[in-house]
Amino acid sequence: MKLDRIDIKILYELQKNGRITNVELAELVNLSPSPCLMRVKKLQSEGYIEGYSAQINVSKLGQTLTVFTEITLKNHRQIDFARFLAAIEKVDQVIECHLVSGGYDYLLKFVTAGIGEYQTIMERLTDMDVGIDKYFSFVVLKSPIVKVHMPLTSLFRM
Repeated sequence: MKLDRIDIKILYELQKNGRITNVELAELVNLSPSPCLMRVKKLQSEGYIEGYSAQINVSKLGQTLTVFTEITLKNHRQIDFARFLAAIEKVDQVIECHLVSGGYDYLLKFVTAGIGEYQTIMERLTDMDVGIDKYFSFVVLKSPIVKVHMPLTSLFRM
């Protein structure tokens, strides 16, 4: 399926507000409701839209700690990466994991109940011998800008 500018605009608007009505969405993308709904259904069936979810204000639930962690592996064979990822996938507190270029291998984002929980997780991971050579932790003090949507309309100009 080849996307056009209207499809990109639909995706852009839906990622900002997944609960928008079809009528409101149609108005924003300059379509009538029926063709708009057909496009949304097509985007869903083609896998461009994977699902819808609620954005939770975690700070309302209680105190949390966000930590970015740079991880360097001891070895760089495929099996080493696979072993590390298999262990990390089981850690609920890891909400992002990125294989990166540069001075380390992975950048992880943890959200934990506090520094004690984070420390326990990291000690467990190093004790499990999943290939971690070294890691550096960066505790987030404040997040003045957090966007939950991608800049689709500027990334994919049509």
